[in-house]
Amino acid sequence: MARVFVYGTLKKGQPNYKHMINTAKGLAKFQGRGRTVEKYPLVIAGKYNIPYMLNIPGTGHHVAGEIYSVDDQMLRFLDEFEGCPDMYQRTVMQIEVVEWEGKGGAGEARAAAEGVVECFVYSTMTYPPEWVGLPYHDSYDSSGKHGLSYVLRESR
Repeated sequence: MARVFVYGTLKKGQPNYKHMINTAKGLAKFQGRGRTVEKYPLVIAGKYNIPYMLNIPGTGHHVAGEIYSVDDQMLRFLDEFEGCPDMYQRTVMQIEVVEWEGKGGAGEARAAAEGVVECFVYSTMTYPPEWVGLPYHDSYDSSGKHGLSYVLRESR
């Protein structure tokens, strides 16, 4: 099992969460909520209003999201879903645990107690330069105050 941190449309209550609970795509177990230890710019960009975490450490906000434990099948699905490695790149980041629900062995307990876990995160280093000038968010909600409605793949 691998740990993945999601900050956008794959979170609970968001348009693509259905994929996280579709066992035909693999297993994803909610572990808790967290936020990036380093600051990153989280922008909503493109004609489909997609949330992107730009891989520019030290700029932006501590981005909030959810921590999942996923099997290899779900990780392969997420790589494909996220257009990895072209659109997003899967990298390891330090995530501060805000609220832990994960039940597991000593490693899980230690991670929760220490307050920081390593997770795979889909961020991007391949983006138009003007995205750096977009508003930065610390959290993503497809129906947030930003007024930028996410366009589902089926509707594109």
